[in-house]
Amino acid sequence: MRVRRPRRTPGPLKAVLGCLPGLAAVVALAVCAGGVEHAAGRRAAAERATAAQQAARSEGRHTAPRPRILPRSVWLHDTGAPDRPPPRYDDRVVAVFVHHTDSPNDYDCADTPRIIRSQYEGQTRDRSWDDIGYNFLVDRCGTLYESRAGGIDRPVTGAHTQGFNHRTAGIAAIGTFTEGASVPAAMTDAIAALVAWKLGLTGIDPRAGVRLVSSNSHSRYPRGTTALLPAVAAHRDAYMTRCPGPALADRLPAVRLRAAALQGRTSGPDRVVRAD
Repeated sequence: MRVRRPRRTPGPLKAVLGCLPGLAAVVALAVCAGGVEHAAGRRAAAERATAAQQAARSEGRHTAPRPRILPRSVWLHDTGAPDRPPPRYDDRVVAVFVHHTDSPNDYDCADTPRIIRSQYEGQTRDRSWDDIGYNFLVDRCGTLYESRAGGIDRPVTGAHTQGFNHRTAGIAAIGTFTEGASVPAAMTDAIAALVAWKLGLTGIDPRAGVRLVSSNSHSRYPRGTTALLPAVAAHRDAYMTRCPGPALADRLPAVRLRAAALQGRTSGPDRVVRAD
């Protein structure tokens, strides 16, 4: 039979308990034991998550934890347009396009839900789109938001990049990042975390290139053309635009490296490209 050893009570706690009446000492010990058990539970959960990630990597898969992403309900309080068509899905996501919203930079992050609602209204009401085009949005404080409906974990087809919405996800940085603009580190760190998780689901190295087929001739590539694009691309890589602005585009090489590190990649870039 397994004999359980009693927990050792720290010296300072013994001194405190010695001054307490018997019942109070028992209660204090119970609280202390509960705290120890909760801490042990958190450690065990973290160890299990780390073990699962290491196991995946030992099998040749490079994954990253899903970052905290706030759901649509945080910024969209109604049920949406009743005649909105259902979301469309691809089989997987092999690339992420980075955008900016071309809106002011000096906002309070507590005001982000209102800003996203304004983006949503501008795209659905003024442009008559069925939903906001970007799959995700990130604010200057590094908070990530679900923007397009369909499910955070699913390969939702967006409406963010002419010709290359299939098998891609769009993330927009809230702000304007022209030459000389400051790009908050919290924002690029959040983009890297999202990229690492989303591309890790399909085993894509964020530093690699991917082959995507243009679906229309409004992009930089005529319809049917196979284009070799970065797995983490700027909007301007596929469309005639300056988006996401030179300041943010210049940060994308560092974002790719950070995302690869979050996936546990320590060797050189995976140069294998994926065909659409």
